Amino acid sequence: MGDAYVLVSVIILVALIFDYTNGFHDAANAIATSIATKAMRARTALLVAAFGNLIGAFISEGVAKTVGKGIIDVEPSNAGLYTVLAALVGAIAWNLFTWWFGIPSSSSHALIGGLVGAALASSELVHWDGVIAKVAIPMVLSPLIGFSLAYSLALALQWIFRNAKRSRTGKGFRVGQVASATAMSVGHGLQDAQKTMGVMTLALVVGGFHSGDSIPNWVKVSAALAISLGTYAGGWRIMKTLGKRMVEIDPVRGLASQTVASGVLYVLAIGYQAPISTTHTITSSILGAGATRGRKFVKWNVVGSILTAWIITLPAAGICAGTCFYIFKFLGLVG
Repeated sequence: MGDAYVLVSVIILVALIFDYTNGFHDAANAIATSIATKAMRARTALLVAAFGNLIGAFISEGVAKTVGKGIIDVEPSNAGLYTVLAALVGAIAWNLFTWWFGIPSSSSHALIGGLVGAALASSELVHWDGVIAKVAIPMVLSPLIGFSLAYSLALALQWIFRNAKRSRTGKGFRVGQVASATAMSVGHGLQDAQKTMGVMTLALVVGGFHSGDSIPNWVKVSAALAISLGTYAGGWRIMKTLGKRMVEIDPVRGLASQTVASGVLYVLAIGYQAPISTTHTITSSILGAGATRGRKFVKWNVVGSILTAWIITLPAAGICAGTCFYIFKFLGLVG
C-alpha cells in the first residue's frame, strides 16, 4: 500500500502538471480572437479565461466520467498505475512539442491518445466502442459544425447590421466578444479540466484509494486551480496562430466564432458527455467565420499544418505514451 500511495501521488502530481500545460497550451482557444480584435487587453483576457476555466470545471462530471472509465479499463496493480503515468507523460510530451512550434493541436486528444497507447503497450483493455462513439465521431463532427454555424452566423450578423455605422457596431461587437470569450472559457473548463479529473480519479481507483466513478471534491478543486493557473500563464505562440496567422479576424467574426464554439462545447459536454477538443472547435469556428471574407483571405498553408497536427495527435501521443511504458518496463519498474 505504501508503494501504491507514493506512485498514485506521483501520478496526481503529473496529472496536475498536464492540466497546467493544458491551460497555457489552450489559453488561446478562448481569448485569441478577443485580443486580435482588441476587444480585451491580453492580461485582462487571460484573467477572464482563467476565471472561466475555474467556474467551468465545477459544472458537471460527465466528461470526467467518460475519460475515467469509458476509454480504457486498468487492472488495480503496479502495472496499471504505470499505465496511467505513461499516458500522462506521453500527453505532456506532445503538448510541449506542439506548443513550442505554435501549433494549436488538441490537449484532449493528446490525453486520450496517451491513454490508448499506454493501454495497448501494457495489454490493458481499450473500450474501442467508447473511443469511436465519444472521441472519433465528435472529433469529425464538432469542427464541421463549428465551421458551418460560424460561417452562417457571421454572414447573418453582417447582413443584419449592413446599414449600421461601422464604428458603432464594432464597439458593440467587441463588448459581445467579452461575453462570448467568457462563455468560451467556461466551456474550456467544462471540457478540459474534467479530463484531468477523470485521469486522477482513475489513478485513485487503480491504486485502491477510491471506488466508483464519482469525482472527489479535492480532485475537482486541484484540477480547476491547475488549469486556471496554466491559462493565466498564457499560450502566446498558439494565440498568435489562432488570432492572426490563420485568418484575419474582426469583431463581428470574432463574436460569431466564439459564440458558436462555446455552444458546441456546452451541448456535447453536458448532453453527450463527449470529451471533444476545444482546440478543434474554436479553430474551425474561426476558420468558418473568417472564410466569409473569401478564400484568398485564408492562409491555407497554416490551415494545412493545423490539420496535419490534428490527424497525427492521437497516434503521436499514443506512441509517446507506449514508448514511456516500455521504458518503465525496461527499467524494472513494472512488475
